[in-house]
Amino acid sequence: MNPRFPWPDEQLIKAAQDGDTASLTTVVLASQPHVRRFARSLCASPQDAEDAAQEALIILYRKIGTLRATGALASWMFRIVRNECLRQVRLLVSRRDDAAAEPEAAVEPSAEDAVLHRLEVERITAALCALPPDQRQVLIMRDVQGLPGKTVARALGLSSAAMKSRLHRARAALRHSLTATDQTVDQPVHQPVDQPVDQVVRQPVRQPVRQPVEKPVEQPLGGDS
Repeated sequence: MNPRFPWPDEQLIKAAQDGDTASLTTVVLASQPHVRRFARSLCASPQDAEDAAQEALIILYRKIGTLRATGALASWMFRIVRNECLRQVRLLVSRRDDAAAEPEAAVEPSAEDAVLHRLEVERITAALCALPPDQRQVLIMRDVQGLPGKTVARALGLSSAAMKSRLHRARAALRHSLTATDQTVDQPVHQPVDQPVDQVVRQPVRQPVRQPVEKPVEQPLGGDS
């Protein structure tokens, strides 16, 4: 805990839950530094972090009464921020995927295709969010948001070479995570590691090859003639 910005104490939180407006305002204000720190460590960009922090603070203001344990404010807020960052990444991945699929969009996708698409977005989102924050940030900015390399490097305070090195590690980690979760692949697929995320996730899933089952030849009831 940062001694300069302590979390609100349980007595203050209880008063806020009981409807005291001044206490509620104090709880929200005192939580801001911690919420913003959570968001900066989880979200892809400063703007995303600010949006997630604001959304989390709004939820805190409106739904503090749903907090069951007054001593669990920090963990509750962390979950809210994490879920908001996940939502942002999921939306980015879905938009990127939809944009890449536009030339093929003449045929209306079936219900099964829509479900598979949603599951794939969830799988990619989970893999992205499992990356270390620095790798997740550069990968989302460069491959998902499509920002130029120089812009990403400048935003992250890195040289172009350092940004490319971090991006390479992030792509490799993402590929490893996605292939590790694909239980239908019977043998590893050796593909270039340093590919953008939209190319990584569009690799076809190899289905296991089923060998034909040989059935016994039916004999006439009277035996061979």
